[in-house]
Amino acid sequence: MLRQFLVGAAVSIGNIAIHALVMAVVVRAARGADARNRQRGSLRLIAIMIATVSVLMAAHVAEVITWSLAYAMVDAAAAGADLVYFAFVNYTTLGYGDVIPVERWRLLGPMTAMNGVLLFGWSTAVIFEVLRRTMRDGSWPQPAG
Repeated sequence: MLRQFLVGAAVSIGNIAIHALVMAVVVRAARGADARNRQRGSLRLIAIMIATVSVLMAAHVAEVITWSLAYAMVDAAAAGADLVYFAFVNYTTLGYGDVIPVERWRLLGPMTAMNGVLLFGWSTAVIFEVLRRTMRDGSWPQPAG
């Protein structure tokens, strides 16, 4: 069981590092895009949000692939299982259950899900913050009061 926790923790920390790097880039890019162009509020907002969400989705795909590589390294699923699919199902907490881990690595699934939930929450917070700052700093009407 300790080995499962150590592998899961190592992959989770690696994914947190990936996410932190992407978050720094996203926030910096959104700030730069906002500072360069304060015209056309709606179009600017749309462009910034599409870019932000697209980059975050790419980060999540990279994190799923990281989990699938870890699964491959420890033989966490039966031979012939699609490990990227298995990692996606766990990471997104979809939980189809059509691919299950081998007994000795069964805790990696819930650890993957926990990592995914936390990183999705972090992405949601960043998306909201980029949206808030873009609307606040742009040519949007300010609320009365």
